[in-house]
Amino acid sequence: MKTSYPKDKINILLLEGVHPSVKKIFKQKGYTNLTYLKSSLPEDELIKQIKNVHLVGIRSKTQITNTVIEKANKLLAVGAFCIGTNQIDLAAAGKKGIAVFNSPFSNTRSVAELVIAEIVFLMRRIPERSSAALKGEWLKDASSSFEIRGKKLGIIGYGHIGSQVSVLAESLGMQIYYYDIESKLPHGNAVTCSSLDDLLKISDVVSLHVPSTPQTKWMIKEKQLKQMKKGAVILNLSRGNVVEIEALKKQLQSGRLLGAGVDVFPKEPGSKSEKFISDLQDVKNVILTPHIGGSTVEAQANIGRDATHKLINYLETGSSSGSHSIPPLSLPVRYDAHRLLHIHKNVPGVLSEINTVLSKLKVNILGQYLKTNESIGYVVLDIDKKGSSKVLKDLKKVKHTIRVRELY
Repeated sequence: MKTSYPKDKINILLLEGVHPSVKKIFKQKGYTNLTYLKSSLPEDELIKQIKNVHLVGIRSKTQITNTVIEKANKLLAVGAFCIGTNQIDLAAAGKKGIAVFNSPFSNTRSVAELVIAEIVFLMRRIPERSSAALKGEWLKDASSSFEIRGKKLGIIGYGHIGSQVSVLAESLGMQIYYYDIESKLPHGNAVTCSSLDDLLKISDVVSLHVPSTPQTKWMIKEKQLKQMKKGAVILNLSRGNVVEIEALKKQLQSGRLLGAGVDVFPKEPGSKSEKFISDLQDVKNVILTPHIGGSTVEAQANIGRDATHKLINYLETGSSSGSHSIPPLSLPVRYDAHRLLHIHKNVPGVLSEINTVLSKLKVNILGQYLKTNESIGYVVLDIDKKGSSKVLKDLKKVKHTIRVRELY
């Protein structure tokens, strides 16, 4: 689609080696002004780079702080080519009218498959036996080595990943129990638990799939670990601040827990050159992985396509569906109109003032779309092409306006 602002003038900064499909899609759509870096940038360097950037694409390491956002005067949107958006100050982005998109479900299968693989490995004590074999030791015995068939899997967080783990595990003969703070319909023969305590007490394996929220921070402490069955296994492939590492180490070394799989940590290296240190590194029957739950070729390609198309849709149609910072609007495309985007503070009277401006200029409205959240309002106006040339200028004068943009 031809937009009012030339596509080759849109400055795009892509960091952390996002999947090559991202560059390919942008260029196919006419966005050729691309800067592609394989690493993240510290805040001071990012501030320098982002000054004239209209769109930035990152993964999980780059921190889009309030300071960065304040200096990014031309920034229209941020694409997080990963599941989470914790690395972005969403409130600050919203206040400046910057749309933030991610791809929360594109790596679901990759994470679920890793969970199943780790369950099998931990129940068979593969990590410690493999480590022994590499040292020349021959630990050939069946003690504390179990099939997963018939075992009870407790899933904490029954969203897209948790529910897919449920389906895969049940197909291997496991009995599925789950706990979620929201009511979720079960897949297959899964059974919901009324409390976290109930799930912990009955499960042979516990797998965590929760977001990072104040409610989930350190939700698994020594008390919760002691509620688990003796000889149980726990996996955390969700967020690093969900399980207390010291408490987990204590339960593993005492022999109460058979094993653990951990993919996320309270403190993670910022780059490959930084040494990784964890209290679990000297514990037997533990699988430690460097935050790779969703790191497969297929997942990264899916994330690249999904997030890129969301960004392009926002740039070309104003559609903010999937945005975490401005209200999400899914919009039709109109070729017989001018489209204007108005982002403002969500206070009474703004919409009325917008319509007053249009009325005074005798502008015919062909379509009007509105969505609000607690702090931000987003209005998309399709107006007659014969409308006054003063519209854009006068809309910028509306009180509480954050940003106005003529799309086409």
